[in-house]
Amino acid sequence: MTSLSVGLRKTPGGTRLSPLLHLLILTQLAFNIGFYAVLPFLSEHLGQAMGMAGWLVGLVLGLRTFSQQGLFVVGGALADRYGIRPVVLAGCVVRIAGFAWLGYAEQTWAVIGAVLLIGFAAALFSPAVESEVARQAVVHEETSGGDRTRVLALFTVAGQAGAFVGPLLGALLLAVDFRTVCLAGAGIFVLVLAGHAWLLPQHIPGRERVQVRGGVPALLRNRRFLALCCAYGAYLLAYNQLYLALPAEVERAAGSQAPLAWLFALSSLLVVTAQLPVTRWAGSRLSLRRSMVTGLLLIGAGFAVVAVARPGDWTGTAGLLPAAGFVVLLTFGQMLVAPVARAWVPDLAEEGRLGLYTGALSSVSGVIVLVGSSAGGMLLDAGLPVAVPWLVLAVVPVAAIGLLPRR
Repeated sequence: MTSLSVGLRKTPGGTRLSPLLHLLILTQLAFNIGFYAVLPFLSEHLGQAMGMAGWLVGLVLGLRTFSQQGLFVVGGALADRYGIRPVVLAGCVVRIAGFAWLGYAEQTWAVIGAVLLIGFAAALFSPAVESEVARQAVVHEETSGGDRTRVLALFTVAGQAGAFVGPLLGALLLAVDFRTVCLAGAGIFVLVLAGHAWLLPQHIPGRERVQVRGGVPALLRNRRFLALCCAYGAYLLAYNQLYLALPAEVERAAGSQAPLAWLFALSSLLVVTAQLPVTRWAGSRLSLRRSMVTGLLLIGAGFAVVAVARPGDWTGTAGLLPAAGFVVLLTFGQMLVAPVARAWVPDLAEEGRLGLYTGALSSVSGVIVLVGSSAGGMLLDAGLPVAVPWLVLAVVPVAAIGLLPRR
């Protein structure tokens, strides 16, 4: 947490952050602690405790992602229209209901309903927070000379700090049962709701409210922005394999999913400790496009590591090494791709529509993940040679490089 606490006082460039940026960055930390206390253990619960087939587990995970990323455009448009406070508070209420329902869901339809609520909650509060962080990062850049990408990298660090703490908390509570994990996640969001009802400003200076209608036609004509959305969607599909392909590989190698929490913790710890140095290095040497290209190549290499090792059918500690290599390469790729994509959006967005464009970035990727997750689940269950699914998954982020805007 040291790099986060230092970064909250000053950006890596040495300039001080505004109180609002402090609050928004800590918001991301709190959101992710509650979310990641539950999500890493959902796949095992669906497959083992509820006996769902692999394709159905993939579909449920894809629906969760789609209801989140796929509907970000709705939350972003609402934030443009009503401001971020009511949208964030409503999202917290919906997330509390979703986690509580998931804890008691015993049939497939109930699980689907709960994960849709969980995803839609983030579709409300995440684009509101992310768009305001991006807007404040641009303001920070213009007024103090600090790099906007570094501000967004700090936002990513806060999120991953939450993703580091969350799985450890969930693993501890899983010793009781999955319901306890879900109710603990709901309890965290109760605290988040109370804190934000008190601290989040009613109106943020400089954020003008616009009508919900009217922004979509211009967005659909913005080819450079849509190209960025598709490339980001390929990255998110690859990242989603942390919850689909990785648990299956860990189960095969270790005989249980106990090491999974530690692999998630490794990913989060890498981001917390290395995100700001990586962003500083990339900012001084790489353009936005080249940074994303490098990140996507690293992600593809992560899948290739498992594909090369998989025919050896290693088990135990040796069997977990390729999975750990996948997590490390995927994480470093994420460090390059995620902050840069968000930093790129304000340059491509229509005036006053940053929430809509921030939401659309995730909505397009949500559609890609919905289709790709089901296909990925079928791929893993298809009985193909063991290296083939991982090789196919390796191609996805590499192919996405051709979609990135050239200018």
